[in-house]
Amino acid sequence: MDTEATSQEQSLKELDLEEITRKISFLDKWREIFSFHRLGTNNTNPQNHEGSHIHADKTEAGTGIPQPTGQGHLPSSSLCSISKPSIISSKLGGTPVSLAMAMKLRRVLFGNTVYVFNYNWRKAHFKFHDPFSELAFALEVGKGGARSIQMAVQGSIIKYLLFTREGKDCDFRSLCEISTQEQEAALAAAVAGILWAAGATQKATVCLVTEDTYVDPAPDYSVDDFTERLQLFEFLEKEAMEKFICDHLQCFKGEGSHGVILFLYSLIFSRTFERLQKDLDVTTTHLLQPSAGGFLCKQAVVNMILTGRASPNVFNGCEKGQSQETLHGVLTRSDIGYLQWGKDTAEDDRLSQVGSMLKTPRWPVWLCNINGNYSVLFCTNRQLLSDWKMERLFDLCFYNGQPSQKKPVHLTIDTHSHPWERHQQEDTHGGGRRFSPVEMTIRTKWKEATINWDGTVPFF
Repeated sequence: MDTEATSQEQSLKELDLEEITRKISFLDKWREIFSFHRLGTNNTNPQNHEGSHIHADKTEAGTGIPQPTGQGHLPSSSLCSISKPSIISSKLGGTPVSLAMAMKLRRVLFGNTVYVFNYNWRKAHFKFHDPFSELAFALEVGKGGARSIQMAVQGSIIKYLLFTREGKDCDFRSLCEISTQEQEAALAAAVAGILWAAGATQKATVCLVTEDTYVDPAPDYSVDDFTERLQLFEFLEKEAMEKFICDHLQCFKGEGSHGVILFLYSLIFSRTFERLQKDLDVTTTHLLQPSAGGFLCKQAVVNMILTGRASPNVFNGCEKGQSQETLHGVLTRSDIGYLQWGKDTAEDDRLSQVGSMLKTPRWPVWLCNINGNYSVLFCTNRQLLSDWKMERLFDLCFYNGQPSQKKPVHLTIDTHSHPWERHQQEDTHGGGRRFSPVEMTIRTKWKEATINWDGTVPFF
């Protein structure tokens, strides 16, 4: 009896093995079909993608970074390909990172070569909320210092979706009706645009993590197991870079991809160490500052995302400091604006007040720093900043990235109400109510504005 049971069990195991083998064979068949049609996840060589040809013999003098030919481009509105793994093949054709590059990267970030990113930074990536939802346009934002980068990129995503993508209406409904493919196209366009501006609209660099390690441990360098596996891809044309980013978007949006750090690395290499040295001043010698066991971005990082230049301050032009040293502010009007409110900015200190270059951007989208927490304000009317009559009465949408916010808050801004009207509206919220920091932030741009939360409880 036992022998018969054992024989039946053995037969079942053989059947299970046959079924598993059959399924593997079936998957291999479809993998070949998808790979043949350039849809598979193993096709990571940019030489197979028109507009992203990279040749090892075409390098910039002194850098060793391959130069793409940039022949033939797909439009920025083209859909991204099927997601690939966040770790790419080492044979993709980029320039491997060297110990000297890695140490320069650490110094410009931390001021030394022994600090490494903490857990919140390492897990931060660019992930959207569900498509076809009230937050379809919005990124899910984590904890820690990477939030400022995620929200700054969020501003560029909104700019693209509302104002710069082709063939779409400029209204709020369009933000809620985007698909996964449109989300990916928006992220690729935003990242490419930011890197291209940092590269002075001449060339930019994309950093990706590969399978191989190129930097060995050194006495004065702390290994983090992903910086040592970087390859650098340099592009001479924005469209080719955007296509490349689109093809490898999983490297920025995938779980465990270190996507925000890779974006920051790409931003620094696009700006170049030489330009960064000229951008910074005595107030900022490196880009991150330690805080509560992690690292926060200094203003230079935020400004580099918004303007392409790592200006350490928010005022216009240059100012003299207390010791008569030259302090560097914002030199040109930005695409995305910046507003701030907090303990450090409530006082009338000329060096902490945001200048008109950042307050009045080309598009009505503002990154807001409210008591150290980052959020985004935007208007769907593209003429808000180009026609003064539009600033009489208008709507703003507010998104702060907090998990508790399930949809954007709609605010109505009235800049020409009479004093008695303003007091009457404010009294409806209860006697002696204190103003929300969001309202105070808006009033740094529109000083006498009355703000109606349209039924939403004001954020404090």
